This record gives sequence, C-alpha cells and structure tokens, in this order.
Amino acid sequence: MPFIIILIVILGIAIGVITFFLIKSIIMPQKVATLSTLLKQGKTASVTRLAKQIIAKEPRNVEAHYLLGQAYLAENKPELALMEFKTVNQIGNFGGICPEKQFRKTIAELYKKFRQPEEALKEYLLLIKLEGDNADYYYKAGELFEERDRPDKAVNYYRKTIELDSRHSMAHYRLGQVLYRAKKPVEAKNELELAIKLQPDNFKAYFYIGRLLKENHDYIGALHAFEKAQRDTEFKVKALVERGACYMSMNSFESAITELERAVKSAENDSSAEILFGRYFLAMCYEKTRNIDKAIENWEFIYSKKSTFKDVAEKLAQYQELRADDKVKDFLTVSMPEFLEICKAVAMNMGLSIREIAEIPNGCQIFAVESDSKWRNIRKMPKLIRFLRVADLIDDSAVRSMHEEMKNLSITRGVIVASSNFSRKAIEFAETRPIDLLNKDKLQGLLKNINLAEISRGT
Repeated sequence: MPFIIILIVILGIAIGVITFFLIKSIIMPQKVATLSTLLKQGKTASVTRLAKQIIAKEPRNVEAHYLLGQAYLAENKPELALMEFKTVNQIGNFGGICPEKQFRKTIAELYKKFRQPEEALKEYLLLIKLEGDNADYYYKAGELFEERDRPDKAVNYYRKTIELDSRHSMAHYRLGQVLYRAKKPVEAKNELELAIKLQPDNFKAYFYIGRLLKENHDYIGALHAFEKAQRDTEFKVKALVERGACYMSMNSFESAITELERAVKSAENDSSAEILFGRYFLAMCYEKTRNIDKAIENWEFIYSKKSTFKDVAEKLAQYQELRADDKVKDFLTVSMPEFLEICKAVAMNMGLSIREIAEIPNGCQIFAVESDSKWRNIRKMPKLIRFLRVADLIDDSAVRSMHEEMKNLSITRGVIVASSNFSRKAIEFAETRPIDLLNKDKLQGLLKNINLAEISRGT
C-alpha cells in the first residue's frame, strides 16, 4: 500500500511538472507575440512593462530582450536599447522575431553612436560573413578601419565596396581622401572626381579637390572648389580657412581677411585646430596690411587657447614694444605715405640730404648724400639707406641684396634700419662690407628725435 501511495505522488508531481511546462510553452510565446503586436501598434509603454515581466521570469528570453530594446529605441532611449541588445548578443539565439542580420545592423549603429568602434567593427565583419555581397557593410567597415587609423585596411574595404557597387559615391570619396593623405594625388583626384560625377552634391569631395588644386598652385580653381565645399556643414569653416589661405598665396590680403573673418564668426568651437589656423592666418594678413593691433589681438587669442601654437609666443614677444613705444608702433603701422615721411625725417636726422626715395617690399629705400662737409671741394659721399618694417629676423639674403644694389648704383656706403633684429649670418656678412646694420633698438633711438605729430599733419 505505501508503495502505491508513493507511486501516485510521483505520478502527480510528474504530471504537474509536465503541465507547468506545457502551460509555459503555450503562454510565454503568446506573451512574446503580444509584445510584437503592441510594438507595431506603437504602445511602447505596454511593451516595456510586459517585457520586463517576462524577463523577470525568464532572464534568457532573447525575443523579450530584443523587443524591449526595440521599444527603447522607439522611445529615443538608445542607451537602454544597447544594454538589451548586448544581452541578446551574449545569449546568441537568433531567428523568428529576432532576425540576426537586422539585429547586427542595429547594434552596430548603436556601437558607433556611443563611440565603441571596435565593437561596431566586429558586427560589420560578422554581417559581411552573413551577406558577403552587401557593399554597404564593406563601406561601414572601411570607415571604422579609417577611424582606428588603419588606412591600409580602409582602402581595401572601400575598393571592395566599389567592386560590388561602382556607383557608391561615398566610397569613392572616402577612398579619395585616404589616398590624398597617403600622398597619392593622381589616384585621389580620380576617385574624388568620380564621387562628384556620381553625386554632384557630394560637397565633401570638393574640399579635397580644392586641396589638390591649391597644392598645385591653381588658386583660382581651388577657390571655386572650396566655395562649393562650404555647402557641407562639416567642412564650411575649413573651406573658408582654405579660401583665406589661397588669397594669401595670391597676395590678396584684404580678400583673405574677409574669408578668414567669416570662418572665425562661423565657428562653433573657437578652440578647434582649423580656427586656430584661421586666426593665425588672419593675424598674418593683418600684419601684412599693417593692422598690428588686430594681429596682436588674434595672436593673444591663440596664445590663450594653445600657448605652444606655431610661433605665436615669438610674435607677441617681437611686438611687445608696441605697448611701450608709440613711435615704434607708428613706424610699423602707419600708411605708406606717412611711413615714407618718417623715413625721410630719420635720414635727415642722420645728417643726410635726400635725393630719391622709393617703396620696396616691407619698407622703403632712400638714396642720399651727406648734408654738409667741412671741406667745400670734397665730393659728398652718397649713401643707400633701406628701412624695413618687419617682425621676423632679417637674414643674410637681405644684406646681400642690399650689397648688390649698392654695386649696381656705384654707391660705397649703405645702411639698413630695421624694426627687428639681424641673424648671425647677416651680421657676419655686413662686417666685411661697407654696410651698417641698425636693429630695432637703434631704430627706437632714432625715432625719439622725430616729431610724428608734425609728420602726420604734413601728410
């Protein structure tokens, strides 16, 4: 009798277990199907609530995690969606409501969004195995290899993209800009031109076309290309800076200033590399056009953001005396007519009688003779004086040029007066020639005896 009772109990338990799993196998799929229906109806709150109930009872239910992730995406909660999709990836059961290809495409984009390129790349490489003739997967993998600083791999994947889809404009563009950085201008230009041919509004490609033209000194062509590149929001500021650089190379400094000021005003991040370069070029243009105050303003801005940027610290040091000496400032900044008058006044204070004055690059040149002599019959010695208003160190080429001019004019004595200093080679060359070098300190002394107010009224 006890044996029969035990047998009945065991059979009862077995029937209960079987019944439980039968009910579970029927009810759970029904609940998951309900989740799918609710999601299609846009009832994401209901999906979220029911999915969490299912997961609480069955933590490894792939479809519940997947549909919960989809609901989070619909509610614009990508961080939570990614957490659910990671769980799906760990469990690894695909099919039915959770198709593997669609899942991997979605999680790859989420990895990219949250700056996890390694994980995103793994997904695209898996997608390539699942669907090897899909050009877009190769393209996305190429982008990620490029992001990981693997241009060699990126090139291979872009080429495979083009092999599968020869009309993929962005693949041609990306391949072109990688080749441009690899110093392969001919191949790069071919790819970039193909990108534009296939997609005329691919304004990104115009930027690198502009760079190639600029490097070949085709500044007019580069300006047109950069003008089109401005239409791409990502490249607008960069294109304006490049246009400014083109105008600088053409010595059209006013036009360069216009473009560079637009770049600075358009910038969202005033510490970005392109803006620091833009301001640096802008300062150079202001320096060339004698607007030293604005040049200093831009150098100081750059210095506040990055004190080691190029030669900005040196530039600020070179112009430091402007804040202390108004006469030096005027020498450097006044218009050419006033500058010529200042130079004439300095020459006369040096005891010279001026015969001729002419403009030269970054200054002027005066042909003069000594004003008086104790001996009437002694021929007055001619001199050639060059005034240079530059901030950079003056090298020996400037002194050699002066010496050649003296020989051509049969002048035996020369003087160079500069607003900066002379290099060691320049000084050594002048020591064995009849040329005196007066640096910025000597200039400061010469200017002390000049009445700039009278000169300004006279002009």
